[in-house]
Amino acid sequence: MKTYSLGEMKDKHIGPIGSNERDEYEYELRMEVLGKMIKTTRRERNLTQEELGKLVGVQKAQISKLESSTNSATIDTILKVFSAMKAEINFNVRLEDNFVKL
Repeated sequence: MKTYSLGEMKDKHIGPIGSNERDEYEYELRMEVLGKMIKTTRRERNLTQEELGKLVGVQKAQISKLESSTNSATIDTILKVFSAMKAEINFNVRLEDNFVKL
C-alpha cells in the first residue's frame, strides 16, 4: 500500500502551491487558527465577547466573527484585540533563510 504525505494530498485535492485554490485554502486555515487563538485567550482572561468588544471598541458581533473566522480582519484589529487582553502576539517575516527584524 502506497502512502502519501500531507503535501502530496493537498497538491492532489486542493491544488499545487501557488494556485489560487491553494492560496485560498491556506488563508482560510490561518484565519481559523487565529480565531481559535482569540477565543482561547479571551476565555483564559475570563472575558465575554461583549466585554472584549467594549475593550476593543467594537460590537460583540465583531468579536464573534473574528473567533469563528467568518470575516477577514485587519492586522490593526488583531493587534487591538490581543492588546486589550494584555496578550503579546508576534508576526514574523522570513526572506529565504533570514527573518526580517524591526
